[in-house]
Amino acid sequence: MNDELKKQQLKRYKTLATGLFILMTAIFISMTILQKQDPSHWIGYIRAFSEAAMVGALADWFAVTALFNYPLGLKIPHTNLIENSKEKIGDNLGNFVVDNFLSPQNIRPYIQKLKISVYVGDWLSEERNQDILINELSSILKDILNKLDDGSVVNFISNKAQEMTDSIKLNSVIGNGIEYLLNKNDHQKIITNLSSQIKNYILENQELVSERVGKESFFLIPKSVDNKIAEKITKGLSDYFFEVEENPNHPLRAEITNKILDFSKELKEEPKWETEFESIKSDFLQSDKLKQYSSDIWQSLKTSLLKELSEEDSKMKTYARKNINEFVFNLQNDEKFQHRIDHWVRVTAYKYILKNTKNFGELISTTVGNWEGKELSRKLELEVGKDLQFIRINGTLVGGLVGLLIYTIANFI
Repeated sequence: MNDELKKQQLKRYKTLATGLFILMTAIFISMTILQKQDPSHWIGYIRAFSEAAMVGALADWFAVTALFNYPLGLKIPHTNLIENSKEKIGDNLGNFVVDNFLSPQNIRPYIQKLKISVYVGDWLSEERNQDILINELSSILKDILNKLDDGSVVNFISNKAQEMTDSIKLNSVIGNGIEYLLNKNDHQKIITNLSSQIKNYILENQELVSERVGKESFFLIPKSVDNKIAEKITKGLSDYFFEVEENPNHPLRAEITNKILDFSKELKEEPKWETEFESIKSDFLQSDKLKQYSSDIWQSLKTSLLKELSEEDSKMKTYARKNINEFVFNLQNDEKFQHRIDHWVRVTAYKYILKNTKNFGELISTTVGNWEGKELSRKLELEVGKDLQFIRINGTLVGGLVGLLIYTIANFI
């Protein structure tokens, strides 16, 4: 119901109550005049009723009016109570709500009935609602990304990168990385590949071997002998690397492994390597370069995210829909999962309400206290003023009946 309709109802009932008072006044005046001309007993009874009714009407008019205004504009003590006591009203209302509605025994039955998992599962099962959720979240994230200050983000990334790189010893990282590869035996694939490459290179370049042998041999040795020697060298080397390639337990593999392991230990323990890598790190990660790297990373990331959040069928949104569907399936079919969700919501809601009951009371108190006094009186009068007019009407009628009863008893006595 809007305020205009409430105003009309209040005005109508005020008119009714005031009209009843005017009627009683008219009857009283008429009976007073008539009683001087006619001594009939019945006139006295009507006059007593109307006189008491006027008194009752005036008393209740004063009481009702004193709640919201100064009667006749006169600043009589303890009138215009709503406007003058709004802070106290706010405090009392806040305490009343906290004590009677937010106590543990009152909220527990409602909390225990919460089954948010069923509602969420049913709501999210509809594709239209999924689209609403994803689009709203995308809009929020896009708004956040667009409002972020690029310079601040770049500074944050570069500062964190600087802090991280300052604490990292590259020689230890690389040494540990090499040992990790050795422990997993992944370096054997590299040895196998290199052995194959070397073998093929030797076989494909036999002529080069022959040329080198010819240059180094004595001039009296025939060329055929040089070629034979080159062939033997080529075959021997290619067969050797073929054996390394095919045999996972070849001694050369163990020797290479030990050499790599020694090098990794040297990387971690020798001061010269720490100094060398610190120098490389300082050259590579200078402040200007680091800021440029951070800027490039942020711009690339921001552009990619905005694109993913804007496109309807982007990989990010498709992934989100997939996870929502899995979540919905679990909510609708996994009773243990439903129980965990509902239990968490109940416990969280219960703790939050009890923890903030004082804040709820203060919110009500502050809100009422901050209202303009006249505005508060107007709001309350619109809400309950219509019903309060019945107090005036009842006061008129009850006052008249009490006056009539007193007059009757007095006559009998």
